[in-house]
Amino acid sequence: MAQLSAPISERLYSLDVFRGVIMFLLIAEAAGFHHHFFELTQGTFLEPLALQLHHHPWNGLRFWDLIQPFFMFIVGVAMPFSLRKRLAIGNRKNITKHILKRCFLLFSFGVLLHCVYNHALVWELWNVLVQLAFTILIAYAIMGMSHKNQIIISATLLILTELLYRGYNTEAPYVEGHDSFGSYVDMLVMGKVNSGYWVFVNFIPTAAHTIWGVLCGQLLLQNKSTAYKLKTFLIWGISILIIGFALDILNITPIIKRIATSSFTLVSGGLAILTLTFFYWVIDVRANHKKWGAVFSVVGTNAIFIYLFAETVGVQWFRDFGLIWTEGLLAPFGVSELFILVLNSLLVLFIFWFITYFLDKKKIYFKI
Repeated sequence: MAQLSAPISERLYSLDVFRGVIMFLLIAEAAGFHHHFFELTQGTFLEPLALQLHHHPWNGLRFWDLIQPFFMFIVGVAMPFSLRKRLAIGNRKNITKHILKRCFLLFSFGVLLHCVYNHALVWELWNVLVQLAFTILIAYAIMGMSHKNQIIISATLLILTELLYRGYNTEAPYVEGHDSFGSYVDMLVMGKVNSGYWVFVNFIPTAAHTIWGVLCGQLLLQNKSTAYKLKTFLIWGISILIIGFALDILNITPIIKRIATSSFTLVSGGLAILTLTFFYWVIDVRANHKKWGAVFSVVGTNAIFIYLFAETVGVQWFRDFGLIWTEGLLAPFGVSELFILVLNSLLVLFIFWFITYFLDKKKIYFKI
């Protein structure tokens, strides 16, 4: 901790904005925008854009595939800031208790969300919050180590993933379907597999995202020049990105989000670092945020709350509530149903955003 630099504030505003952008996109999905926008644009020149708001079916990469890695990376970046703040008022033992409690709550919320999705009591572990509970534990356990050792451990997790998948199915380790190591573990742990081929063990490789976030956060807190930090981020981000794409292009390991292959983890991790670099440079270095930054930062300061709210109450209540007004006012004028649904999703999104704006103005923040 002696290497940390005092001038850095308790909160990194660029990180709040970065987190806010990601959460804004997540609650937009809960509001129904992604689905209805795709339906509206099918067969038009906007369809390729709408496709970017949906996960790739298997081998490939779309924008929406980056949202979860970005979120897990952002959590990692925030961890050194949170640790410094808590060490100033407590001790390591209390911090460890807090981390364990937080991860337990994240795990529980993730499981409960699947019950909400299914309208029944189920045991499913595919939610991002469940994944995050494990990646935080792994990142926290090693964040006191040197940067070199943290990098080695993150690389080891990717190599372990390769060995597990290739060892289970030597002929086609990454074949589309349920004949993979990830699906095998799902059958052992949950007694079922996911119809979309998502797997629980994704937390093993994607723990690298949180670890890399921790490394970036630790560098931001060091008493180094801004130029040094930006240069280091660029080198890390571009290097990881190139390695990941090379693995896919050379047909070594395909980029597959649904089972978080090592190549996908590298590419998405590199893009996460480069995106953080951009936000840090624009907002904290050039101080160019003005009002647009505040629009997103209010969402980022209550990230877990608004995610849970949107995925539960928002999906089940607010969509139908919005249709009372959008359909009631626009349908008599002959506005198409698809267009009404898109407008309704934007109305619901605004309601979600306004809730975070109101909470931020009242200085009400939900922490776990």
